Parts: sequence; C-alpha cells; structure tokens
Amino acid sequence: MRWSNLTIEAEARARLPGYRDEAVVRHFRAPGSVPTRFYEVRARSILNRVPEASRVPFRWTINPYRGCTHACRYCFARPTHTYLDFDAGRDFEHEIVVKVNAPERLRAELARPSWRGEHVALGTNTDPYQWAEGRYRLMPGIWEAMRDHANPCSVLTKSPLLLRDLELMRQIAARTEFSAALSVPTLEERAWRATEPHTPHPRARLEAVAELTRAGIRTGVLVAPLMPGVNDSPAQVEEILRLAGEAGAAYVTGIALHLRGDVRRLWFEWLAEHRPDLLERYRELYRRGAYAPADERRRLAALIRWPDPPPTGPPAQPPRGRPVGPRPRRAREFGHAAAAQARRAAWETGDAQARLF
Repeated sequence: MRWSNLTIEAEARARLPGYRDEAVVRHFRAPGSVPTRFYEVRARSILNRVPEASRVPFRWTINPYRGCTHACRYCFARPTHTYLDFDAGRDFEHEIVVKVNAPERLRAELARPSWRGEHVALGTNTDPYQWAEGRYRLMPGIWEAMRDHANPCSVLTKSPLLLRDLELMRQIAARTEFSAALSVPTLEERAWRATEPHTPHPRARLEAVAELTRAGIRTGVLVAPLMPGVNDSPAQVEEILRLAGEAGAAYVTGIALHLRGDVRRLWFEWLAEHRPDLLERYRELYRRGAYAPADERRRLAALIRWPDPPPTGPPAQPPRGRPVGPRPRRAREFGHAAAAQARRAAWETGDAQARLF
C-alpha cells in the first residue's frame, strides 16, 4: 500500500467508549479501495495485562491498533470491536482505532519502578503491521523502547512490512529475548484472496521468514486457521512446510478454526457466498459450539509434520541477568515464539480475548 496514493477526504472528531478524550477522525481513500476511517486516540495505558486464567506464556500484550484492515473473515478478534459500539463485520475492517501515543506511553510504563521486565507480546489481537502502519509508523518507537529497556518481546504478523524494522529487532535480540512469527494459512490463490482479502501475499511472508532468519531472528510460521475443506488438503499444507523449511523457520505450528460469537455468524455468511458446498459440513462440525470435535482437531494437527531440531551444544551466553538453559520444543503442537502461542491459546480458549486489546 503506497500512502502517496492516498487522499485525506475529511477530518472530524468523535468520542469512543473507554477513551477520555475525543478521537481525531481521518478518512483515507486509496485508489480502488473502500474508504477507511482512522480514529486517532491518546491511550491512557498501552501495556495490557492478560488474565491469570489464560493459558498463554506471558502476562502482557500491546496492540497499537484496534480493528484491522487485513479483513480476515475468520479473525477471532472481531468481537472486540463491539466494545467500541462498532460492529464485528465491516466496521472491524474500516473503522480503525490508532493509539498515536503508543511509543511514548510504552516508554513511560517500562520505566516505572514497579515494572518487572516481563515478556510482552505484540500481534495477539490485531496485526501491528497492517497497512496503516505504513503511515503511522508506531512500531519503530515501540521497538526502540523495548530495546532501550532490554525488555523481552515477540511479534506475530501477516505482513512483511516488519522487515522495515529489522535492524531494531536485531538490536533487541542482542540485548534480550526476541522472536517473530508469520501467519501463513494458505498458499492457494483463491483461498487466500477469499479469506483474507487485504493481506500481503503469503509467499512474501515466507520470504520475510527467510530474511529474518538470515538476520539471526528466531522466526516461526503459524498455519492458522486450518479450515476444513478450504486450506486443509495435505498438498497445500506440505507446500507451506516445504517453503518454511527452505526459509529456515524455527518451527511451524497449526491451529484449527475456532468460531465464537459474531465470528461464527460471519464465517457462515462467507461460506454461503463462497463455499456453499461446505455449509452442511460446517454445521455438523460446529454444531456443539465454537470448536470442531476432538478427532477433527487431531486430524488437522497431524497435517503439521515438522521435525524436532538436531541436538545442539551448550546454549550461548545469555544477556546479563537472564536465566540460562535450553528451551523444550514440541514442534508439532507448539511454536515457541510467544506470539504464536498467544494466538493458539486465544483460538482455543477465547477467555482472554476481551482483554487482549
């Protein structure tokens, strides 16, 4: 997305639930696109605490954007937009909240005496590298704050735009724990265009995995969601695994489609329009709720055949003050980038989703 091609059609102000000050509303239009409004707000805090009951390996997240222009039909984060009096469908894609003070708030919060330097995950709710980031450029300031405080962190994204900040990521990795993950649900053109219409090409994401790996950044691939009848053919998945291996991915993990709340309704609408042949199958699979039956989830998990790494020597000297020791690996079930684990837990439990923004 080239921001030089965008025009600003209007500027106004609006008040959003949960924000003390009015938001500045900017309306951008790109050639051939649907108009999108951006609500520029000044957040009172930027570090979001994850509920203790959540099964994720970290307690803190950052989401500089609410709503996502990627427009992935299956996105589990869609219902969080209803907390702003927006709908989970079109509004989630075209009414985007931008926390314009995210970098300065993060720097202030990391400097608090009470902050204990815990791991912070980015990309657990909406993509921090959605195309609006090309204009707002919030992530460089966020990474600079993480680097300066040597704070462990990770990122999950569908966009190779993160390569713009590669040097900052290398600087973080030199000081503390850092990892990245790229989400690549499918390489099949029709499935990609239909399910996540405004995302970068999935092959470009795998190229980003290779570049991150060459730079020394531990990077994985998330094949998620695995959608029965859409992207779960062994040939499709095997091609992702092959290219991920060539790119040097540290792990690959897969996640079965999860349909909770408004996402269920939106997904069935998508099926009716794009894959009516699958409607009965999905009604049967998801008749009991948000999750496919256990045997179906096991079938999908078995598609991700990823070898364990070969034995290695003693771990490298860690950054000063960090614990020493190798990490366990169960490549078939779990990826070890915290962002990938966050997405997995969010899809499987859904219990913390409301607080991950």
